Amino acid sequence: MPDPQYIMVGDGLRIATYSWGDDAAPVVVVVHGFASSTKDNWVATGWVRDLLRAGYRVIGLDQRGHGASDKPHGAGDYSIRQLAGDVESVLDTYLVDDARYVGYSLGARVGWEVVQDIPVRIPRAVLGGVPDGIPLARLDMDQVTALIEHGTPVTDPVTQNYIRLTERVTGNDLRALLAIAGGMRESHTVDPDPAHAPQQPVLFATGSLDGIIEVSRALAAVTPQGRFLEIPDRHHFNAPGSRVFRQAAIEFLGE
Repeated sequence: MPDPQYIMVGDGLRIATYSWGDDAAPVVVVVHGFASSTKDNWVATGWVRDLLRAGYRVIGLDQRGHGASDKPHGAGDYSIRQLAGDVESVLDTYLVDDARYVGYSLGARVGWEVVQDIPVRIPRAVLGGVPDGIPLARLDMDQVTALIEHGTPVTDPVTQNYIRLTERVTGNDLRALLAIAGGMRESHTVDPDPAHAPQQPVLFATGSLDGIIEVSRALAAVTPQGRFLEIPDRHHFNAPGSRVFRQAAIEFLGE
C-alpha cells in the first residue's frame, strides 16, 4: 500500500486516496463496500495487481467513515449524494477527465449515482453486488447500539455478519459505521431507479449465493447496455475475492 494522499471534500472531511501505475495510463477508479477499505477490497484480493498488469492506472479511495479517511459519527454526514460527491471530488482533484469505475456493494450503489452524474467522464463501469432497497436496511441498528453502549451480544444473523465484517478490517470504527447505516435511512434513498438506468456499458456482477442476485440481474436487464455476471459459489461478503469476477471485469473494462 502506498501512503494515503488526502483530499478535502465539500463539507471539510479528509478522504484518503491511493494511486498506482503510470500517470499517462487509462484510469480505473475503485470504490469499496461497507465496512471495508481500498486495501481490504481491492489490494488484498488482487484487483489492483491485475488492473496494473492490464495496463491501467488505479485510483482508490477510502469512503468517508472507512479506512484512513475521516470518520464522523453523525448520520447526516452519510447520504448517498455525499458519498457520490466524494468520488467525483477525487476525480476532480486528480484531474481525471475519463475513468472506468469499479465498485462493490455500497461502492456499487454509489457508482449507480456517479456514472449518471458524470456520464461523459465514466464511459464504462462494473457494479458488483448492488444492494437492493435502502443500503444497510437489514442491519439491526438497535442491536448494534446496544453492543456499542452495553456490550450486549448481537443475535440477528444478518447483523452478526456485518459485525464480523467490521471486526475483520483493522481500524474500523463501529460508531461511524452505525452512522453510515443511519445516514442511508435518513436520506430516504431507495432502490436504484430502473426508470433512470445508466446509458453507458455496465457489467453487473453478483454472487450465486447472494440473496440480492435477482435484483442485480433485473437492473442489468433494464440498463440499455447492461450485462450480468453470476459469480459462481460466492455470497455477498466473499464475492470480491473471486478470480472469475476479477477476470471478467477486467476483460469487460478493456472492450
